Amino acid sequence: MKIADIYKQNKRSLSFEIFPPKKDEELRSIDETLEVLCELDPDFISVTFGAGGGSNCNRTIEIAKKIKHRYGVEPVVHLTSLHYDREEIDEFARVMEAEGIENILALRGDRTPKLREKNDFTHASDLISYLSENHDFCFLGACYPECHPESDGKISDIKGLRKKVEAGAEVLLSQLFFDNEKFYGFCEQCRIAGIDVPIIPGIMPVINAAQIKRMLSLCNASFPDRFTRIVRKYEDRKEALFDAGMSYVTSQVIDLLASDIPGIHIYTMNNPVVARRICEGICHLV
Repeated sequence: MKIADIYKQNKRSLSFEIFPPKKDEELRSIDETLEVLCELDPDFISVTFGAGGGSNCNRTIEIAKKIKHRYGVEPVVHLTSLHYDREEIDEFARVMEAEGIENILALRGDRTPKLREKNDFTHASDLISYLSENHDFCFLGACYPECHPESDGKISDIKGLRKKVEAGAEVLLSQLFFDNEKFYGFCEQCRIAGIDVPIIPGIMPVINAAQIKRMLSLCNASFPDRFTRIVRKYEDRKEALFDAGMSYVTSQVIDLLASDIPGIHIYTMNNPVVARRICEGICHLV
């Protein structure tokens, strides 16, 4: 099933993101994670994709196959383009088609000094346009409620997003954010710009101090005062911070649901306990 068809039915979606383990011996843990996540009856599960080739990319495909064929849930494969050429992308597409995988989250990928950039696809829109010529995938795109870190500003960011949609992205998944008002404002700006595809908020539970520090250094999301007070109060108490973080993210999701957003996409960090607790907190609301 193509993910875009979910929203054509006016169905509110629940979805998760997981990432492949880096070591073969950790593959068993991903099976345990999938058992729990699939019991929660998601509409789809996205699987991140390692840049630069190698075993991590193979694991992405293997996990996506398992999600589809063992658990009967639609997988969405992240596909980055910055470090691949046309021949490599063609091979990825061939493998996915052979396995009946219909949905791709098209991404440029992060710049890193460790990997050589290739020139065939400099934007996610280039990847979508190229694959659309010869394949029948459903393409999802990423969006940034508080601007892409490399963007020149809101106007430039929205223009780039519209180009991605015009290339063929039928659904947008947002980067994490902690202030719902930022997301609502972003959605309004998209509508004004003529972007009329479903925009699904990406939600990441923040449940430990190390994760908070990592978010501060890596993402462009702002922390609202209420969230900051929680962190300061409980950052030295592991269990208290977990409970407070879960309470915050659950209230965030409830507010989004009350605003009639088309779905919720949860960045699970491969922690099924977190996903289950959120779902239990909203089970009567979806």
